[in-house]
Amino acid sequence: MNRQYLHSEYPFSEKKHPITLICDNVISPANVGSLFRICDAFGAEELIFCGTEIDVNSPRLKKTARSTIENTPYKCVENTSGLITKFKENGYLICALEITSESKPVNEFKINEDQKVVLIIGNEKHGISENMLKSSDYCLHIPMYGKNSSMNVTTATAVCLYTIISTHFES
Repeated sequence: MNRQYLHSEYPFSEKKHPITLICDNVISPANVGSLFRICDAFGAEELIFCGTEIDVNSPRLKKTARSTIENTPYKCVENTSGLITKFKENGYLICALEITSESKPVNEFKINEDQKVVLIIGNEKHGISENMLKSSDYCLHIPMYGKNSSMNVTTATAVCLYTIISTHFES
């Protein structure tokens, strides 16, 4: 008989991956809470919020994030140009998750397995700011097969992180 595990029964192996997520004006408390859970689930190094102050005491954010706020290193940053420059100086590849005229499908994106990555995601309505797009080394998109050209920012982030990690950091 196939029995569903309780979370405490499953032998998860904790692992960090050299990926930092930068959130460019992501404002919904539910989305912010989901991003904490996604970063924890995929072992991201850090979660950085830019452009909008987040309220980690928001009941909606806390309910969605569950306890992952305590497990996921995060910070809020105002100077995004200095932030991107610092990551580039430390050998990170800067990737924006945005459909553009030059974006590549994330499943076709190739990097070295020891490459550190910053993934930038954008505002729920307006996407990634022009300055962040210009600072990126690559723009990536998720191939879509329906009539809609986008999905919720947290869903897209999970798909992209899974694709990058399973393709480049897991054997």
